[in-house]
Amino acid sequence: MTSLPPKLHLDADASRKSLLRALVNHGHDVTRTPCAWMPLDASDVEQLHRATAQGRVIFTFNIADFVHLAQTFPAHGGIVVAQQTAWSTQALIAALHLLLSTTSADDWPGQLRWLNDWRR
Repeated sequence: MTSLPPKLHLDADASRKSLLRALVNHGHDVTRTPCAWMPLDASDVEQLHRATAQGRVIFTFNIADFVHLAQTFPAHGGIVVAQQTAWSTQALIAALHLLLSTTSADDWPGQLRWLNDWRR
């Protein structure tokens, strides 16, 4: 059985239309805050829970809050964090594309990972 690729959600801090568009153009299943199931004013907890309910890994620049949330709610769908000032949009696209292309949805539940692991 072939496992499915992960689905990604860009939280409010990482929600860039250009990033979404580029990843979707690469064939990935990506959503962003806001969307039909995620209001713009959703709290970090709400974003994590809603992304998890949608079977999505959440990507954020909000490191401190999401590291804490990962410990508080260990049954999340997966969290990827990055330091915002360390990344250009092109570098984000390349690293997230690599992450989405080389990992499986099954790899992510309960995981907190740094995007640097996919930086080239």
